[in-house]
Amino acid sequence: MKHVDNDAEEFGRDPDDLLFDPRVRNALAQFALGDDTGVLEAAAAIRAAARGLERLRSRGTDSRGLSPGALDILIRLSGTEDGISIKDLAGSAGVSSRNVTGLVDTLERGGLAVRVPDPQDRRSVLARITPSGRTWLEEFRRPTQAAMAAVFRGFTPAETTLLRHLCLRVVENQHQLARYVEEQT
Repeated sequence: MKHVDNDAEEFGRDPDDLLFDPRVRNALAQFALGDDTGVLEAAAAIRAAARGLERLRSRGTDSRGLSPGALDILIRLSGTEDGISIKDLAGSAGVSSRNVTGLVDTLERGGLAVRVPDPQDRRSVLARITPSGRTWLEEFRRPTQAAMAAVFRGFTPAETTLLRHLCLRVVENQHQLARYVEEQT
């Protein structure tokens, strides 16, 4: 099923000339406690933007035979010559070691990564990007950067920096909330 994105045509502008989605605002007005739907609308906007970016990313990686998760691991592997343990990959990617093991298996089958013995711990192995993996990433880089330039067209460098900051503040607050909830249980 092909997704058609007509959202941009249906956005409104508030009195400050800032975009909002009238459909989301109307739905949330029924749900919100009180009149202020601001934080709920912001969360909905983050979800909509994330879904759109994920669809774009999936199209780009699937057409090249790689899932977005495998791409994440390949990019992380490209940052080192020595390799990275599955545990460290999982920690940096925020997923389970079991998940990373499957992704590294996929990369190995495609000749994009290999497992090598850890010179520091002979019981462990490291995942390492191959020359073919580096070539794959290099060929993927240009269309990815063109797509991101199109997605962020009209944004100033200061706006993209502020967007990054605000999104990471949301993530930081989520981590703090999760820790609080864990402490309460």
